[in-house]
Parts: sequence; structure tokens; C-alpha cells
Amino acid sequence: MPEKAHEHSRALERLQREIAAHGCSDRAIALFRQLICDYFKSHGRDLAWRRTRDPYRIFVSEIMLQQTQVSRVETKYQEFIAAFPDFETLAAAPLRDVLGVWQGMGYNRRARALKKAAERVVQEFGGHLPGDEAVLATLPGIGKATASSIAAFAFNRPVVFIETNIRRVFIHCFFHDAQGVRDQDILPLVQKMLHPKHPREWYWALMDYGSMLKTRVENPNRQSASYKKQTSFEGSDRQMRGSVLRLLLEEGGMDEAELAAHLADEDMRLERILAALEKEGFLIREGGQLRIA
Repeated sequence: MPEKAHEHSRALERLQREIAAHGCSDRAIALFRQLICDYFKSHGRDLAWRRTRDPYRIFVSEIMLQQTQVSRVETKYQEFIAAFPDFETLAAAPLRDVLGVWQGMGYNRRARALKKAAERVVQEFGGHLPGDEAVLATLPGIGKATASSIAAFAFNRPVVFIETNIRRVFIHCFFHDAQGVRDQDILPLVQKMLHPKHPREWYWALMDYGSMLKTRVENPNRQSASYKKQTSFEGSDRQMRGSVLRLLLEEGGMDEAELAAHLADEDMRLERILAALEKEGFLIREGGQLRIA
């Protein structure tokens, strides 16, 4: 084992012994911060959205990173920013153009929500993203955790939030043998550990450490009370929704019967999905013809 790996293992053991003996003591807090910061200094990821302070670009990256691996986002992020460099451009773009660039990312609702959020930022805030997480949480597609992450990364605000990598780190270090760990149990620890002057870099470090843990240990998030095994994508409604939108983008529009023949799926299921996509504003139906809204 390389020396740095030895040092990391010893640091983790010291932290876990301190937690076992004294709980979340001042020494445990210091040891934890040192563990995370040392790892980040040596292994922190160089990501495009970390090299900017432009709130728009950070906003886009945070939406893209919802439920999507960093490796997939890295390529698509650059393409998206090149096509839509600011809120004004994205707000003015036709939905079909946005969806066209988004293809390959999955969860197309995020692309539509991103465009709708851009429209509101332009209309209500003059094209300037608000920094308050409570206001951010009112934008389409933005929940409390994403609003807080945007506030931290775009504006360096010392907010407290949990996402999957952060949850993984705290369960691994502080709830090593526990089951059914609730986010309510983790949040006070996130608050205690937060670097108030450097929340942006601190959360980067936590996320990178959590990403490393995913490859080194059995997933600690299985110990979370909110853990749910991801359902299979193959054959799912989500896969069919994506196929419908991809075909309509490629063809510029299709007859419903032609679309059904391409997808070779049961009529009732396709009708349900088309009705949902129409209701959500993704597509328009006119006389049996379908096209992206």
C-alpha cells in the first residue's frame, strides 16, 4: 500500500477511535476536517464548473449533476454552455433546441425545467441569478438541496445541505455500524463541520471524498433510512419517454401510428406516455401528428 494510502487509513482510524470514545468532540471535528482536506489537496477533481464563478454556468452544472455521473456531465456541460452561454440565450431558445443538445443526459424534465428557470431569471431578476437559497428553491426543477448547493458553489454561502456523496461520507465516518440513519441525524454534523469562510471548497472536498468511497467500500448509503435501490432503466417508462423525444427530435415530427411502429410497444402504455408528455409541455398533437413543443 502506498505511503499516502497508509496515512489516510491511519487518519481514518484515529477519527473513528475518537468518535467511538467521545462522540463528535472538538478533536473529532478537527480530525474529520483534516482527513477530508488532506484527501482533497492530493485528489481533488479539476472540473470545468469549478474553474468559474459565473452563477449561470454553476447553475447549469448543478442541474446536470442531478442523478447523473460526473463523467457524463463533463462532456455535455461544455456543449450546452457553447450552445446556450447565458440565461438570456437559454430563455429565448426553442425547447426542441434545448432538448436536442440535452440528448444523452436522460431525465429530460431537467432540460425543460432549466429552460423554464432561465425564463424566470430573465423575467423576474433581470438575468441575474438570486443568491438566496429560499428564492432559488422556487425556481422550476430546484429542490431545497439543489438550491443550497447552488448558493454554496455560485455564491460561497455557508448553507447546510446533504446530497448523495455528502451522506456517504458522514455515514461512513460517524455511523459506521448503524442502520436506518436519517438525514435529520446527519444534518447537525454537517452544520458542525462546515467551514463558514470557505463553504464552496469544503463541499467540493466532501463530494470528492464521497466519490472516492463509492469505489473503495461497500456503499454506506445503504445504511440510510432513505436508501432506495434504483429501478432498472431497461424497459421503463423513463426509457420510452426518452425514445419518444429522441425520435421526434430526429424526424422533426411523426404520425402517432408511425411512432408506435418504431417503438413496438403496447398502445395503452404509449398513449399514457404521450398524454403525460403533452400535459408537461414537451410535445404538441395536431390531427394525429406529433412534434416537440
